[in-house]
Amino acid sequence: MHPTQFSSGDVIADRRADYARMLAESGDPAAAVELMEQALELAPVWPAGLVRLADYAEKSGLPDKAITALRAALSLDPEDIFGAQLKLALLGAEKMPDTPPSRYVEALFDDYADRFDTALVERLDYSVPGKLAALVASRPRAEPFACVVDLGCGTGLFGAEIRQHVTRLEGFDLSANMLARAQEKNLYDLLARADLSLDPEPSGLLAGGLASHRADLVSAADVLMYLGDLANAFALAANLSQPGALFAFSVEDAATDEGFALQPSLRYAHSEAHVRQRLAENGFEVVKLERTTIRMDGGKPVFGILFLAVRKP
Repeated sequence: MHPTQFSSGDVIADRRADYARMLAESGDPAAAVELMEQALELAPVWPAGLVRLADYAEKSGLPDKAITALRAALSLDPEDIFGAQLKLALLGAEKMPDTPPSRYVEALFDDYADRFDTALVERLDYSVPGKLAALVASRPRAEPFACVVDLGCGTGLFGAEIRQHVTRLEGFDLSANMLARAQEKNLYDLLARADLSLDPEPSGLLAGGLASHRADLVSAADVLMYLGDLANAFALAANLSQPGALFAFSVEDAATDEGFALQPSLRYAHSEAHVRQRLAENGFEVVKLERTTIRMDGGKPVFGILFLAVRKP
């Protein structure tokens, strides 16, 4: 969720922050810094304001000021709804976290849910669901999938692509608003909230009477870039998968030989080597991969890798 949506509780401080935003948008971040500092004198315990100050300071070439503001915001908001820790890592002030704050990811998608389909598909030329479904279809089968578990299902874009080939379709997401949008499409037999960054047992996907090893297809379309290290996510996929099940997913391509990296977008990009390592550790074997453009961002293509893996007996 963007910090401009949060009020300081002080009318004058909010007004100065609005002027600061207009100055920043008009190309004068240095003047925006001055106005935000004035706003924060009136509302010093305003995490959203501190994050905005940090953004303007960074754009003004004042990284130290940005770091100070972000540390102050993080101390006031330990759940880190604005991703201050990620921003500090990009500034070189903190070690890159293995996963982003769950509260940040949840708030981001709760805010994005109502405009998600239009923004992603129509404006950003998002193509992962269709491409991932085609990758799954490239491995022919005589019967529909008995149970598909769609991790990070969002509003159900991948569910719409796969529904006709599935007997039971389950969707899990961290964002309640995303799940509500998915519910409206009447695609899923089960929709539930779950945090995919957790260890498999407390994630919620193996609780409440839901059996382990129930799926013959597990999917994760455009969600792993919000998880960083894939160890927990792939352990969860393994616990959900029966022997011989398929695991279809996408990552942003880090274009490096190993590991994963935090991008300026605050998303993670993964190397093929990191993905293969985590798959092998959890009993999966890659059967097909495809490098492709997965969407546009700021008018530029974002490159990704689509994987199709199988759970070994």
